[in-house]
Amino acid sequence: MALMTDKVALITGGNKGIGRAAALKFAAEDAKVVIGNRNHTEALAVVDEINSQGGQAAFLATDVTDKAQLQALHDFTVETYGRIDAAFNNAGIEGDLAELTEQDDDNYDRVFDTNVKAVFWGMQMQIRQMLAQHPAGGAIVNNSSITGSIGFPGLAIYTAAKHAVNGFTKAAAIEVGFRGIRINAVSPACIKTDMLYRFFDEPLAPPVKDIIRKHPIGRFGEPEEIANLAVWLCSQEASFITGQPMLVDGAFTAI
Repeated sequence: MALMTDKVALITGGNKGIGRAAALKFAAEDAKVVIGNRNHTEALAVVDEINSQGGQAAFLATDVTDKAQLQALHDFTVETYGRIDAAFNNAGIEGDLAELTEQDDDNYDRVFDTNVKAVFWGMQMQIRQMLAQHPAGGAIVNNSSITGSIGFPGLAIYTAAKHAVNGFTKAAAIEVGFRGIRINAVSPACIKTDMLYRFFDEPLAPPVKDIIRKHPIGRFGEPEEIANLAVWLCSQEASFITGQPMLVDGAFTAI
């Protein structure tokens, strides 16, 4: 049997990169999928791909930094498929690359609104729904980063935001574990996504070869490698795992 048969999965930022890979993986494991993000064209292409292969997927345009829109996404998911069994709070931005003294309030607000406040709101909405439905329970995965566990120069605000995501993940997992809800995070190192390529376009970014060397596995990760873990963490195969920011980093943090 597939990992997510008869389950409903909600994904923010499911239009490309890790989110797209997760949407396709959830669908491949027989979940009904709802994607929420701002880009209509890319998200609808993912939905069409899933539906054309015999899966079930839907999309609602959503700015996760708008609480009303995020609530509408959760309501839409329940109205469309009846419940929420799994959620992947994936939407995120890296912000500007600059030393801490050169960072400004606008960048701070943008990064924290998307990477922290939206995750905070999303978990609240998901937990409330998972407790209200019958049978109660479910699994939530937040997309964090290795910077939630270590520091990274030039990305102090992003680093602080991902530390916050890990903190939310741990605290919430303790609060709701006995009520049948598991909450974990995936913490990638460098993954081949648009975000990574934008980073290397920054004037202050180190050479690509220097960053590759920091991954003892000898390469950057693929979006599918993160998506596979996120889906597995939402499945019964991971039934005793909760409160964990799971490092997926090619041994980056082992050095």
